[in-house]
Amino acid sequence: MPAKTKGEIILYKTPEGETEIDVKLEEDTVWLTPNQMSKLFDKARPTVLEHIKNTYAEGELFQESTCRKFRQVQKEGKRTVTREIEHYSLDVIISVGYRVKSKRGTQFRIWANKVLKDYLVQGYALNEKKLKDQTSRIKELEKTLDIFSKVTESYQLKQDEFAGIIKVVKDYTYALDVLDKYDNQTLTISSTNKDVSFKVTYELAKKVVQRMKEKFGGSKLFGKEKDKSFRGTIGAIYQTFDKKELYPSIEEKAAHLLYFTIKNHSFIDGNKRIAAAIFLWFLEMNNYLYSNDGTKRIPDNALVALCLLIAESDPKEKEMIARVIVNLINKRN
Repeated sequence: MPAKTKGEIILYKTPEGETEIDVKLEEDTVWLTPNQMSKLFDKARPTVLEHIKNTYAEGELFQESTCRKFRQVQKEGKRTVTREIEHYSLDVIISVGYRVKSKRGTQFRIWANKVLKDYLVQGYALNEKKLKDQTSRIKELEKTLDIFSKVTESYQLKQDEFAGIIKVVKDYTYALDVLDKYDNQTLTISSTNKDVSFKVTYELAKKVVQRMKEKFGGSKLFGKEKDKSFRGTIGAIYQTFDKKELYPSIEEKAAHLLYFTIKNHSFIDGNKRIAAAIFLWFLEMNNYLYSNDGTKRIPDNALVALCLLIAESDPKEKEMIARVIVNLINKRN
């Protein structure tokens, strides 16, 4: 069952009933201590700590946002003492679960995903002050969760790809206000970057595809065009109406370039990989791949998740998906 109040404790029990753990629900996520993770995954505490250390060292997650100290009362001999114990969030728990590759880890992820989905659907993870129309927003969120379910059923996801999907779902809640305005025909995209210094051409894009083909072993099918739709994709992002560009900003062009390349399925093999590469190349050539703090505007694992979401989405959801991508690239809207 989902938590209904901050700081609630719920019980997690393995399907076999062998292990019971009190799971702390705080700040709209799940928190466990290293000792609890050791018990959960049936692994030694030093092993769990080593995996946590590697998760941070490899840049998969950031400690400041996924580690919290909570007061905990515990027995030490005959004394009852209160100490601040480090707890780690659901993202860290899932990462450790993939790294230890245990049956217990799989069981917990299935349970945790249900808790996360219940949070999102029932609105507990949303900022209540921004819920002007909860019903319409939950419907929008349910659309994304439906896509999320299709992806998890259709693909054997790797650790970073799974984390990417979780991130996209979380980031999608950020965009709900924008989507609500869109549904009411009051949404305008603002504060985007219209300084598009680099223009993609079909010839240049083909060179990128050729380099990728060499990287992926030179398969005859990889990057082989089925028709002329890839040329059409390149032209589509520069469409005009009444002498005005339909997609005037870097963000809008990049979002539709990614979407059209995947959805048009122009190549016999490698469509999603090619789409991701062309998308990143376009951002880089326009000096827009990185934020001011030096981080990628869209992390690699989140990009994988976006590609899967686009591939599984209904074509009717094009505008919704494109606007989500714009908001992930530029959160100033």
